[in-house]
Amino acid sequence: MQPRNMSMSGVVDLAAVKAANEAKAKAEQARAEAARQGGGQAVSPAGLVIDTDEASFERDVLQRSTEVPVVIDFWAEWCEPCKQLGPLLERLATEYNGRFVLAKVDVDANQMLMQQFGIQGIPAVFAVVAGQALPLFQGAAPEAQIRQTLDQLVQVAEERFGLTGIAVDPDASGETAQAPVPAGPYDALLEAAVQALDAGDFGGAVQAYKNVLSDDPGNTEAKLGLAQAELLGRVKDMDPQKVRDAAAADPADASAQIAAADLDLVGGHVEDAFGRLVETVRRTAGDERDAARVRLLELFEVVGQDDPRVTAARQALARVLF
Repeated sequence: MQPRNMSMSGVVDLAAVKAANEAKAKAEQARAEAARQGGGQAVSPAGLVIDTDEASFERDVLQRSTEVPVVIDFWAEWCEPCKQLGPLLERLATEYNGRFVLAKVDVDANQMLMQQFGIQGIPAVFAVVAGQALPLFQGAAPEAQIRQTLDQLVQVAEERFGLTGIAVDPDASGETAQAPVPAGPYDALLEAAVQALDAGDFGGAVQAYKNVLSDDPGNTEAKLGLAQAELLGRVKDMDPQKVRDAAAADPADASAQIAAADLDLVGGHVEDAFGRLVETVRRTAGDERDAARVRLLELFEVVGQDDPRVTAARQALARVLF
């Protein structure tokens, strides 16, 4: 497979002046908050290359991109070009010494991420800078071209977003603390959440589900229940007619469209809800765009990630974003 154009010219469209300034401001705020919380410590060379998945993508890639560019390598075990490109990217991540972080995504185990990025073939390499995603190249490529692309990426990250990379400590250990085993079982807490839902106590249900997730962030039942409880809590005091009138009056009003999408979903109009939010993402920019995108991801949790309507909406969202 021949590599696609590796030019960084797409950055101009992706990060137009207003969006770039907003993303830069968010990145600076995130770095300041991380510093207040004791973040920003030097990492080991091994920490410059990470394996990420759908569950940890927001933390590993989106949040991390507020302090350093994150290059994403989409690969698979059966992909022969991936076996050549992957080690090269890993070596360059170490050589660039904290000017970018490499996140590796196994597409066989993370089909939804592959769909969200609209990937048609692998290896495929993207970057995320201050939450802004852009394609770098697809297919194998000569090292000289890859270096040129990475140099441009680092320059864009620094000039547009103020990201100068992270500190690397060659003497730091690459070992990470073993994650604690979830306490479980959570039958009593989950049952309490269901009872609260049945009684219309959505706040109580939300808290019960959060109690489970605080110990076991990957608990599927709690994640689904939390998304449903939060949705029901949002719509319980809405005036449906007023919400729909406001949405119809101004298609570019993100808040109105988000509220209408909640009503769509509660009413069983799943595709309408998803389509409304995808269109809102397309129409808006900055905080409004991000709010619509986040709400769409939350509604995906309500419906269930395996639902074909979620898959279709993810693909539509990827086309709008990238």
